[in-house]
Amino acid sequence: MKRILWIIGYAAICSLLALSGCSGGGGDNGGENGGNAPIAATQAAYIVVAWNDLDMHCLNPSYDNAVILPPYNTVWAQVIKRGTPPQIVTTGFTVEYSIDGNTYSYGKRNYGQFWDNMLKLFGVTLPHDKGLNLVDPSINNGLSGTMVMKADHFQVNGIPVTPVNDSGTWNPFQVAIITVKDQTGTVLAATRATVPTSDEINCAKCHGNATTDPLLDILQKHDLLSGTTLTANKPVLCAATCHGSPALGIPLGSTGKYLSQSIHSFHATKGAVCYDCHPGATTSCNRSARHTAVDGNCITCHGDMNQVGNSIAAGRVPWASEPKCVTCHIGVAGVDTGMTLYRNNPGHGGVYCAGCHGSPHAMVPSNLASDNYQAIQYQGVAKSLGDCGVCHATSRGGGDNFAGEHAAEGRTSACNVCHTGFLNAGNLTNWPHQFRWKAR
Repeated sequence: MKRILWIIGYAAICSLLALSGCSGGGGDNGGENGGNAPIAATQAAYIVVAWNDLDMHCLNPSYDNAVILPPYNTVWAQVIKRGTPPQIVTTGFTVEYSIDGNTYSYGKRNYGQFWDNMLKLFGVTLPHDKGLNLVDPSINNGLSGTMVMKADHFQVNGIPVTPVNDSGTWNPFQVAIITVKDQTGTVLAATRATVPTSDEINCAKCHGNATTDPLLDILQKHDLLSGTTLTANKPVLCAATCHGSPALGIPLGSTGKYLSQSIHSFHATKGAVCYDCHPGATTSCNRSARHTAVDGNCITCHGDMNQVGNSIAAGRVPWASEPKCVTCHIGVAGVDTGMTLYRNNPGHGGVYCAGCHGSPHAMVPSNLASDNYQAIQYQGVAKSLGDCGVCHATSRGGGDNFAGEHAAEGRTSACNVCHTGFLNAGNLTNWPHQFRWKAR
């Protein structure tokens, strides 16, 4: 009798989740798309997961003096056909993107200077609201369009999004709407992903005054200390000629030092902290609830500014070689990605690590609601995707609800341990991280 009541209770919970929209699937969350009911994950034919590649992009507040980074954002997405087994699919449909409530960049604050000075800074001329593309230079993307199919995913590179939406509100966490359509234009799946972009580079902490732009003060001081003539030739791209930057695809310059090494090493003794440049005290770009602190907790993974500079001097290539998850997550299968960065690494079933766990610096659960969107959409709880029913048609799914049921009897368990149909039951290496589930 107790078993029967428990099964009835589970069915009721599943029904409640489907009706409430807590566990969405192919469509947007009902509360964010005008009330349209989402498709339950266990009823959808396809799902789409999407993420920002770094989740800490920044841009200049202006482009008429010293220039560090252009407006540039990248989103990846994977489309999964649910089944036994699920399949990652790339043909037979298009994947579209748009920035919610943000349709143009030129004309907002001083961001238009990027296009006004683009030829001098980056050697090209593009229409307003079209961005640079370091991956596919012939494709210049705007704030909406179609993602490019890659081998196992879709990508849009160089979205020139700014942290000001069309209503004039400054928000460093813009949101991309990702929509999958078949060849007839029918929507098969949709989701949302945070597209971070902040101009909170706080050079004014040490540079400039009430009348001098901090970025101009940087050029003036550089001229004074190094005998350069940057002020007379502004605007100046800091990574060009003298200092290379892998982030912009620019090799080592005449100084033999990457820009990252020069900035970190020089400012290590100047009282600067991570959030002065990596945005920032207001933005708080590192938002993963289990990996952050008031100061961003950057030093725990990356080291202090002196260590960052010294590691590059010793041969580390910035942006291409970064801390590894296995440094802290010792002994967990599948966590060591070898020479491949977390953000570029395909994991369980070919789904990228970020597809289940979230973008670097915004891994679920996050302190920002938009980062948790997909986890709530597909499994009804803001935790890394671990509900097998999201992708596997043979699993009934159910998120954390079995744990809630079992907790009353002191038998807390991840629901998927017992309530999942799967292939190759004896080969635990087929499971995410050898299926070492904890009570979720």
